[in-house]
Amino acid sequence: MVEARFDAVIHAPLRLRICGLLRPVDGLDFALLRDSLEVSDATLSKHVKTLTAAGYVTSRKAASTERSDGRRIMWLSLTGPGRLAFDGHVRALREIVGTGS
Repeated sequence: MVEARFDAVIHAPLRLRICGLLRPVDGLDFALLRDSLEVSDATLSKHVKTLTAAGYVTSRKAASTERSDGRRIMWLSLTGPGRLAFDGHVRALREIVGTGS
């Protein structure tokens, strides 16, 4: 069981949403994440950079079979420590609001 631990890096509303969307999947396309969150490239990049610096998110670029222009897609994923930190943060929030684990 993950220990409840409030995490100020994750707690920022947009970063919490980013982690929440990345948690159940192996990775998400940057553009899909941006569109889901309804933010600009710059805004998402800023928050991803913060999560990456904390060791919570990783990115990789890969060629797309759907594109003919040679551009690569950026995929974002939670790292192992990122998953643990997110789970611990969610648990801490549940304790704060009194809903337990």
